[in-house]
Amino acid sequence: MTIIVAGEKKDFKDGLTLPELIELENVETPQYVTVSINDEFVASEEKDSTVLKEGDSVEFLYFMGGGQ
Repeated sequence: MTIIVAGEKKDFKDGLTLPELIELENVETPQYVTVSINDEFVASEEKDSTVLKEGDSVEFLYFMGGGQ
């Protein structure tokens, strides 16, 4: 199946789960990444059970602290 990861079309096996995608994409500090699928945020408690579908658009978002 084809999904879009960070704006790039990529092919993966059917039934790919979000944790598998995070591992395949070598996401740094996965415990701190926020994920959106089709512009909707995935709740932390749903990450492990989320299965991706053909045409999904996935973004990995990192929130940075700091400043004054």
